[in-house]
Amino acid sequence: MRPPASLGGRRPARGRLLLIALVCAVAGALALGGCGSRLPLRDFASAPAAGSGTSSTGAGGRTPVRVGIIASQTSPLGGDALTGPMYGAQAFLKAEPELDGAPVRVFTCDDGGSGIGDQDCVHRLIDQDRVVALVATTTLDYAGASYVSAKGVPDIGGEPLGPAYDRYPGLYQIYGSSEPRDGSAVGWAGTRYQTTEVYRYFRQTLGARRAAVVSYNQSASASYAGQLAQGLRAEGYSVLRATVDFALPQFGSVAARLRNAGTQLLFDAMDTRGNAGLCQAMQADGVRVLAKVTNVQNWSEQAAADYAATPGCRNALWATSDSRSYQDVRYPAVRRFREAMARFYPDRAARMSQWELEGWAAAQWLADAAASCGPSGVRPDCLRRFMDSGKPYDAHGLIVPASFTHRPPPSGPQRVCLDVARWTDGRGWVTQVPDMDRNCFLVPALPYRS
Repeated sequence: MRPPASLGGRRPARGRLLLIALVCAVAGALALGGCGSRLPLRDFASAPAAGSGTSSTGAGGRTPVRVGIIASQTSPLGGDALTGPMYGAQAFLKAEPELDGAPVRVFTCDDGGSGIGDQDCVHRLIDQDRVVALVATTTLDYAGASYVSAKGVPDIGGEPLGPAYDRYPGLYQIYGSSEPRDGSAVGWAGTRYQTTEVYRYFRQTLGARRAAVVSYNQSASASYAGQLAQGLRAEGYSVLRATVDFALPQFGSVAARLRNAGTQLLFDAMDTRGNAGLCQAMQADGVRVLAKVTNVQNWSEQAAADYAATPGCRNALWATSDSRSYQDVRYPAVRRFREAMARFYPDRAARMSQWELEGWAAAQWLADAAASCGPSGVRPDCLRRFMDSGKPYDAHGLIVPASFTHRPPPSGPQRVCLDVARWTDGRGWVTQVPDMDRNCFLVPALPYRS
């Protein structure tokens, strides 16, 4: 975390709940019974916990350190939506094949995006593969989280797509947390907080005052859109809310409303399909905005293809995060990440993403925690002790300093920092701030329940 803000659960300001909203909408369209439903066993039974990575013998014949990675590689969202952190973490563990002098053996498991599949992965990795830690977990339904916590296996640097990282001890999301995480209520007795630095940044940098939020007529999508609108209004924006039908969206009427309202800043709670449709309608109606703000999940090379038909919309894309841009090779840690990805996963160049860099940062966090264990070897207890030390950690400059220290609910202004990039054809994602560690704002913490 970043003292003194150290806010657990503030990610809605940057899209933390977007994938939750979208998978609920997708699940409904696929007749899976809505958000939180499980895929039938046949849909994930063929997904093995494949052993991968490095299993070579270390110096002195030390016993390999067994590490697990869970990712919803096959899920209702499909494609490559949730694999970035897994590849980033594996690239690090291939480039650095020892933890505290012992060789690493990596076990991956695809949970199929379902709760039952996730429980299967958790039991397989902990009970059968005997991993000492999980890293870079990226799962739609972390149904096995309580078991991971109960068994004392630290989960380091996971992407918080659901409430598990805000509830259970021993689960350490990539962004840090100051919540109680006592295994009972999420957040502070069910209340979480979002901060407004994203909206403050665009108000101060672009002079934007009129914003719009577009969402589906689906409960989770609408809830996320409501949090966006809450934060925008707290920063003095006039906000247009627009809702479209998930199955048959009418984006033409939304584009007309955006034009009539003089919208300058555009946020959404939709999937790539919806965003592409909205951009096509905006292009047809001649609607331009100062910024179409997306989040860390969509900060990737895929933007070139996703918006191929709408270059105006593509060149209005901005993204924000708590991590250093994967294109910003001015920083040695980013260069190391890029070099390892090019070496071990050259076929992912056209799909490079910010989530891959965050997966690398998660594995770096694991490596530094392992280095604290000493001559007795890498064990879950010493990893947890490192993670619970309360010391801010920045993954060698890759993330805004984060920690895990239980604090009271936030009150008053919070100091929060962020990185910002903008898509530019021919250059990709161009960093817009001199240094994310100095791009900081004193902003309110807004309570919400979800």
